[in-house]
Amino acid sequence: MMLPAVAFLAVFVGWPLVQFVRDSFYAIEPFGGDREFIGLANYSAALASDAFTGAAWRTLVYTVIVVALEFTLGLAVALLFSALGDRSRVFRTIFMYPLMIAPVVAGLLWRFLLIDNFGILNELLRRVGILQSTDQIQWLSNPDIALFSVALPDIWLTTSFITLILFAGLQNVPEELLEAARIDGANYPTILFRIILPLLRPVIAVALIIRGIDAARAFDIILIQTNGGPQGSTETLSLLVYRTLVRFGDPGLASAMGTMYLMGMLLVAVVAVYAIWRPGSDRS
Repeated sequence: MMLPAVAFLAVFVGWPLVQFVRDSFYAIEPFGGDREFIGLANYSAALASDAFTGAAWRTLVYTVIVVALEFTLGLAVALLFSALGDRSRVFRTIFMYPLMIAPVVAGLLWRFLLIDNFGILNELLRRVGILQSTDQIQWLSNPDIALFSVALPDIWLTTSFITLILFAGLQNVPEELLEAARIDGANYPTILFRIILPLLRPVIAVALIIRGIDAARAFDIILIQTNGGPQGSTETLSLLVYRTLVRFGDPGLASAMGTMYLMGMLLVAVVAVYAIWRPGSDRS
């Protein structure tokens, strides 16, 4: 029964991945297709490149910003929905609406909200007296805050995803255990950090790994808003690999960058599983 799925994955995922890693060891002519084996030269060139190290650092910062804010907001909303019970049914439905919006559409929407001089957000802030002029905060043009600004659409889009996963996990927390803690005089922070969150470790690990990998490979939502600018302050690894392949025509170097990118995400995922989930440490 599993053979069709295995065959599909082998043909459309496994084989392209093998070819991708194999290309990283070659110098490849983008048009003629001629290739020359050069070993680890592409990896050395990538690691020696300021563009690659800078993009890796920005990808890490972007991922931490997105995942940290999404988890904090998602956990707060999931706890609120759980406390409301069936009364939160309508609010849960409304809260999931951003998941239906394509990232490209979200990027365009937030670009109009944040764009300099005539952005809707700055105009609202000016009208309520927070800003003196609409160009006082340059969300997408200031290199110091542009990376945070392009993260806002991602946070808005997928906080509901974290909320959905955590809310489902909260439904499996035994109410008898919580009630016993309340009878023993435990306050809510103690219940949250000593009972609820430890029981949610597997769910939290899955949510953070999925969202972390998804945020780390953010491409279209950044491309639409800033195209990697200003001054390369929002150029993440996905954008750099794309430009190395398409604009600069270097498939071998792009494959080396992408391979290291993939290995980095796998390493982070494994660390997250053992640091958060800690399989085998208990029976929770």
